[in-house]
Amino acid sequence: MIGVNTWVWASPLRDTQARGLLGHVADLGFDAVELPLEQPGDLTVAATRSALADTGLTPCVVGAMAPGRDLVQADAATVRSTQDYLKACVDLAEGIGAAAVCGPFYAATGRVWRMSPQQRQDAWAQWREHLAPVVEHAASAGVRIGIEPLNRYETSLVNTVDQALEGLGELLDGPLGAHVGLALDTYHLNIEERSSADAVRRAGDHLVHVQVCGNDRGAPGGDQTDWPAILDALTDVSYAGPLVIESFTADNDTIATAASIWRPLAPTQDDLASDGLAFLRSLTSGDDL
Repeated sequence: MIGVNTWVWASPLRDTQARGLLGHVADLGFDAVELPLEQPGDLTVAATRSALADTGLTPCVVGAMAPGRDLVQADAATVRSTQDYLKACVDLAEGIGAAAVCGPFYAATGRVWRMSPQQRQDAWAQWREHLAPVVEHAASAGVRIGIEPLNRYETSLVNTVDQALEGLGELLDGPLGAHVGLALDTYHLNIEERSSADAVRRAGDHLVHVQVCGNDRGAPGGDQTDWPAILDALTDVSYAGPLVIESFTADNDTIATAASIWRPLAPTQDDLASDGLAFLRSLTSGDDL
């Protein structure tokens, strides 16, 4: 199953745009669509379910950790508002039939600070404490939370698969473990991991979701990424979820700045999506992905 994030074309995505954009995604030939909920209320269950029904697309939900959304080293009000936001993402996922909600659910994207080894352990403990109510909410909704490691320029807390596994700790090993895991993005793997394929294997059965793009943030294919090795690793861990192209429009100041999109990554955004889809179809032909 191959999908695309609507950030390729629009940010934020709201009810007024969803039907037309999801129709366009389906017309391009995608099987799934990744829906970012930037603010609670941008997308409502009724309108999104109707648009999905018209297109037959399988939905995924991702969250955006904008400035002020933090679960670590933050005041109680910030933690509560972040938890409430993540629970709203879960509620949308439950309402539209999405299996998972994914994103870097620990600190605001772009927030970095130095930590000693003990300070990192303390931050991870705080993260687990504050993430647990969100995972409990997801468990009650039948939704999985996928935690995304980001590259060193976007966070200093969770950069690698190994850090994510260690940081989640008892959340993974305890009764909530079936409802939390990892969401991996090939762009970040390419920067932080010695081997993207080996990182996928280390994630193993904790792998919830996979986002794909070229090493330059453009369409997958024709770039430096060893795509056959990554596909082999996904097969080794029996990953059966979608491969979702995640890239970004440069037409929105906030999202372009957050993702450092300073130049066009394709002649058009449709070209980015279509070229990536064609490559992934050729790569996965005969596979179950």
